Amino acid sequence: MKIALLGPVAWRTPPLHYGPWELITSLLAEGLTARGVDVTLFATLDSVTKAALDGVCPSGYEESPELDGRVWEALHIAYALERSGDFDLVHNHLDWLPLAFSGHCRAPMLTTVHGFSGQNILPAYRRARSHFVSISDADRSPDLDYVGTVYHGVDLDGLPFDPAGGEDLVCFGRIHPDKGTHNAIEIARKAGRRLTLCGIVQDRRYFAERVEPHIDGERVVYLGSVGPADRARILGGSAALLHPILFAEPFGLSVVESMVCGTPVVAYRKGSMPEVVDEGVTGHLVDDVDQAVAAVAGIDLLDRAACRARARARFGADRMVEDYLRIYRELGS
Repeated sequence: MKIALLGPVAWRTPPLHYGPWELITSLLAEGLTARGVDVTLFATLDSVTKAALDGVCPSGYEESPELDGRVWEALHIAYALERSGDFDLVHNHLDWLPLAFSGHCRAPMLTTVHGFSGQNILPAYRRARSHFVSISDADRSPDLDYVGTVYHGVDLDGLPFDPAGGEDLVCFGRIHPDKGTHNAIEIARKAGRRLTLCGIVQDRRYFAERVEPHIDGERVVYLGSVGPADRARILGGSAALLHPILFAEPFGLSVVESMVCGTPVVAYRKGSMPEVVDEGVTGHLVDDVDQAVAAVAGIDLLDRAACRARARARFGADRMVEDYLRIYRELGS
């Protein structure tokens, strides 16, 4: 079977810092290739992969101010679809835009819906000639039919176990009102714990008004966007990951990465969190700041080794690859 993985081009694949869609596409490309599948990855030309690399975009448009993302995404998709007749399946990881041109795809298309950016993009999905995979049951639209749900997997080897953890709390992800960064700051303050913030600033006004005034380098530390090596060290060396989201999170990669390091999660009970967090094993689900503070107070009662074992069993990249291979075979039969 010859598979084309149509990856995003906002960032390099795999990303150096931020880029969750690119990360998942990379793990899938490497996992399929290791199993002997003939894979071509359509991504930025500076991407690193053991699969065949193809594309037209020189680098991630979020990292290269001279590149217009709208233009290069269109060129990227057009080029991949021109080559679509060379493959048995085109697996789309690039949101709605390829769906608008799915009628020009000369192979069956499978689209992983990494999260709806808004209901206004649904027309592209309804009209598309594509099969769909959701990344959580919570992130399904009643307007679409799905061939399955495949939870994201992570690189287990890149997330070593830290049996001791630490006393501090960590909040990992883009800084945006949806992610509830200000709630994390309040939870840490009320819990009497130091907080480390990591992630790109996606909403600069929100950062300036609700987050930055609290960053003092002592009780609240902001490290910016951190790479894979530092990511594992920071997550593993913390007492808990705070994930006080204010939207229906489609999945939450940082949540899984934290749990694999042995660090339990205190997350708001929204979106996919009840599917991802095993209550009392890998963390606690809460509904507000006060409940989160209480959960932090008892976080040391959770077994970090058990947290890691459950997360490894559920969210390894190998499991994700096998789930997709099963769907590929079903679509090809």
